Amino acid sequence: MTDPELRTQSFDIAWKYLDRSGLLTGEREDSARFILNRIDRLMLRGERRRLLLSNAAIDAYRLRPILVTSYVIDPL
Repeated sequence: MTDPELRTQSFDIAWKYLDRSGLLTGEREDSARFILNRIDRLMLRGERRRLLLSNAAIDAYRLRPILVTSYVIDPL
């Protein structure tokens, strides 16, 4: 299996799991970028196990800090 195939398959596994479990939040493009970044970083370190790549991306996504926007309510 080539690296691009491994990357795609790992992403697909992570994406489908997160989507089906309802854990995908925010912009889908940002979520995809986050997941691929995690997979890419592990592959750069030499990791080639598909399930480890996808599971690490899932765990990182679930544990990522979520930015909270606070709104100021103006009293009438």
